[in-house]
Amino acid sequence: MLVTFKCREILAKAKSKTILVQMMSAAGTGYFFNTKRNRLREKMVLRKHDPFVNKHVLFFEKRKIKSI
Repeated sequence: MLVTFKCREILAKAKSKTILVQMMSAAGTGYFFNTKRNRLREKMVLRKHDPFVNKHVLFFEKRKIKSI
């Protein structure tokens, strides 16, 4: 009995749906935190508290850390 396999189906990896990203404060304090977002979304911008300036400021997505 001869069994054949398709190499692409065996070797192909599935992409994860979420990624871990680093959010950097726009206040320039160097404060950052990590959060996850959907891979297909655009880059995130959040308004959260920065403890160094003790105010709510914008946080911009700086870089991708890894796939989850």
